[in-house]
This record gives sequence, C-alpha cells and structure tokens, in this order.
Amino acid sequence: MGKQAAKLLAQERILILIRSAFQKIDDDYELANSQAQLAKKIAKRLRLKLPYDIRQLYCKKCKRFIVPGSNCRVRIGRSKIKALRITCLLCNNVYRKLL
Repeated sequence: MGKQAAKLLAQERILILIRSAFQKIDDDYELANSQAQLAKKIAKRLRLKLPYDIRQLYCKKCKRFIVPGSNCRVRIGRSKIKALRITCLLCNNVYRKLL
C-alpha cells in the first residue's frame, strides 16, 4: 500500500472516529474523548492536517474533545470587537475567534 492510499484510509478512519465521538458524547464522555484523541493520533502519525472544523473540536489548552452544548460554552461578544468566545468547561480556558 502506497503513501497516498494510506493517507486516504487514515482520512476515512478519522472521520469515522469523530462521527462516532459525536454520537457518544452525551452517553460516555471518556469513550468519546478517547476516540477523538485516537483520530488526532492517526493524523499526527501520517502527518495529516486535520480539517478546520475538526481542529476546532479540541481545546487549545487541555487538548480534550469539546462539543458545544455538552462541555463547552459558546458566546458572541457584544463589545466593539465582534468575536466568538469559546469556554472549555473542563479547564475553564477561554479563547476567541474573530468574526
């Protein structure tokens, strides 16, 4: 199996793991987190860059799997600078994305 085939297979497995983690997040957080960490590990091993929407599902500080509504809080700032504030409820880290 060549490098391209391995990377395609890895991309498929990453998507499957993330989808499964989303389904399990409410029932069993530890299982969902381990599946998400495994997806990240596969990407690192094959030097794949995770898509932006998947990268946003990891806390920047504690590196755990976060999903809005279950273990993170998302707020829109009302000040002059419009930003999306994401608060990880596991480590209380707040990071902002400009709108």
